[in-house]
Amino acid sequence: MFTIRRYTPADKRVWDLYVAKSKNATFLYRRDYMDYHSDRFLDHSLLFFKDSRLYALLPANIEGDTLFSHRGLTYGGLIMDKEVSTADVLVLFEELNEWLSKQGIRQVFYRAIPWVYHRLPAEEDLYAMFWKCGARLHQRMSGTVIFMEAGLRWRKDHRRRLRQASDAGIRVERDSSLETFWPLLNANLQQRFGASSVHTLDEILLLKSRFPDEIVQYNAFLGDEIVGGITFYVMGHVLHGQYSGTNDVGKQLGAMEAIYNQVMYHDYTGMRYLDFGTSNEDGGVVLNEGLIAHKEGYGGRTLCYDTYEWTLS
Repeated sequence: MFTIRRYTPADKRVWDLYVAKSKNATFLYRRDYMDYHSDRFLDHSLLFFKDSRLYALLPANIEGDTLFSHRGLTYGGLIMDKEVSTADVLVLFEELNEWLSKQGIRQVFYRAIPWVYHRLPAEEDLYAMFWKCGARLHQRMSGTVIFMEAGLRWRKDHRRRLRQASDAGIRVERDSSLETFWPLLNANLQQRFGASSVHTLDEILLLKSRFPDEIVQYNAFLGDEIVGGITFYVMGHVLHGQYSGTNDVGKQLGAMEAIYNQVMYHDYTGMRYLDFGTSNEDGGVVLNEGLIAHKEGYGGRTLCYDTYEWTLS
């Protein structure tokens, strides 16, 4: 029923056109985003055709005999448009498993797209994996999302720091300098987690040049000194905080509160959701309680980021 073909650079235009009309994809799936780190991942993305019409896409990479939902992305399940049916997706996964087995693939790790990013319901893949793949839950990460229209009140400590930011004269600048923020971000990550940002400064500048409207930097200043910042990804009806960080002054004076106040109540009031990302360590088995409590204090509530696995016979 389906013709399955591996992606090649010659497919870039048709891939991007399908992503644009899909019911569950974001700009992360456009090839100009996916391919910026092509040297780190062996791409094995797939195109599915039905009666010569492009029916669905699967962003993926391989390592040995294992296929992954593309590991360069936070999530990467089946990309579908509004014409996709459940019955067809059942067949698609049956034929995908047969095709992968012939390619020598023995195991699949599949990260589903969280439902808040769907423009229409798009969980046909979850049903198909349960029935046709015997998929097991491999990993569950705890994300935090604000449902904007619910209007949940900020917790008292956040409201207090917002007043402090106003009293101190904290200034928030939209579409600000990534070059100014990145040293502060990495110093903050190193101090708190012994880590550095997934994207280097050169990489995020490259992505910003390719997606100027979708990647927006907010910085907070005390006078001329940067004291905090957040890098947002604008993804349809979801605003995602990709990176955030403050120095000690920004933390004390409410730099984060000043930015979130500007974003939530002034610049992006029409957004449905604000996604803070996950708050886990060690593959989800450890919850950073302080971090998730901080996010919940803005009105965020839990959304799971799930990874499934199955073995091919």
